[in-house]
Amino acid sequence: MTTFVSPAPTGYAGATDQPYTYERRSLYEPDWRRYPGWADVSRAQWCDPQWQRAHSVKNIRQLRAVVGGLLDERFYDDLAADQEQRATMSMLVPPQVLNTIAPHGAQARGGLTDLFYADPIRRYMLPVLSDRESHWCSHPYAERDSLHESEMWVVEGLTHRYPTKVLAELLSTCPQYCGHCTRMDLIGNSTPTIDKARLTLKPVDRYDRMLEYLRATPTVRDVVVSGGDVANVPWPRLEAFVRQLLDIETIRDIRLASKALADLPQHWLQAGVLDGVRRVAHLAAARGVNLALHTHINHVQSVTPLVEQATRGLLDAGLRDVRNQGVLLRGVNDTSADLLDLCLALQGEAHILPYYFYMCDMIPHSEHWRVALWEAQQLQLEIMGYLPGFATPRIVCDVPFVGKRWVHQVVYYDRIRGISHWNKNYRTGLDESDVDALNRVYPYYDPIYTLPQSGQNWWRRACEDPVATTDDASVIASMRPGP
Repeated sequence: MTTFVSPAPTGYAGATDQPYTYERRSLYEPDWRRYPGWADVSRAQWCDPQWQRAHSVKNIRQLRAVVGGLLDERFYDDLAADQEQRATMSMLVPPQVLNTIAPHGAQARGGLTDLFYADPIRRYMLPVLSDRESHWCSHPYAERDSLHESEMWVVEGLTHRYPTKVLAELLSTCPQYCGHCTRMDLIGNSTPTIDKARLTLKPVDRYDRMLEYLRATPTVRDVVVSGGDVANVPWPRLEAFVRQLLDIETIRDIRLASKALADLPQHWLQAGVLDGVRRVAHLAAARGVNLALHTHINHVQSVTPLVEQATRGLLDAGLRDVRNQGVLLRGVNDTSADLLDLCLALQGEAHILPYYFYMCDMIPHSEHWRVALWEAQQLQLEIMGYLPGFATPRIVCDVPFVGKRWVHQVVYYDRIRGISHWNKNYRTGLDESDVDALNRVYPYYDPIYTLPQSGQNWWRRACEDPVATTDDASVIASMRPGP
């Protein structure tokens, strides 16, 4: 009989030699008084949502008034050039957000310019022209409404894309405008490069039509109430809409979407808003409906004590969950350390459940933010095992004409040309008469500048003269969804 003897314990060597080492860190609210324009702002003013809204930065003149000579002229010139030539979103940065940029820069020698350029939150809230990819600034297949949401409107603002879920866009404004906004076709003010689409119905008429459709469509059980940002809907109007959703027996999940939880937590800390949340949360619980709030946080610097206080207030008021749906952005959160720092702060300190990270959508002028599919797949693998399973976010690709797919669900993937192929198991409203919708593969494209030189050359030939090369034109055509 063989006897197996365990080796003498030598300690767990891996505990001190991991790719990522967890260290609990306290949340941090930067001192806004480091900026000359806010040197005399009191805490009472800072915590006032109306003060925050009134002092949001909407143009370079206002940014100068806050930051002044701490930034060099080259940054202001770079920012102005982007606003004129590339920006798909107008500037709107609440003080709460601006305060998280270069949070430790109060004593920086030579000003804040280099820290601003390198800052992850600045990269998507105050994009500059030198950030953009110079040759492939937009992908050849970039589209203003890259997910074709408006084509799936069943009434104005109500996208019925998935069999049991709808997206209700109540309005087209936010308290903040992110440069990478997937709904840039509709949200916010027009820019020199983008003339925005517009909602045409009065809000009361739009809401009534949405509710009429939902009452008549019992297959819908899940409603995402969004926009824009629901923090811009006056609370009595939002509460009335949610109450009417709760009156529809077939609806079992309601999700409120608000990036303002991170960018304007002062809104969600208002006593009147929390009292209203408590009313609808208790009504939802009595009717067995899951009421949650989804937010959008991309970097750990955004997770401050005010964000934690607002989240705790919402959960204490009775919300089922507060969940985060971030966007995977190059230079912001495209390393496993970035993602783990953020997720551990969200789940461990701020009571926010990490839920999704979306690959940045193929909107115009977004290539410098997007990562290749293989990079997203690698990140998903690298973050596994460090978080509880229920708090490990899924990295997803929102494939046009398909919907959300985990990055490892790709059917096949040409990494040379950067073309991934996906299928789906349900029809959208656009597929009603398409008998082959569930048998087709649908393409998604990596940023071209991330491809090997042979792949970049292929795209250059195909874009410049698609009919002159052997079969480039037919290959590209075959990758586009039909009929």
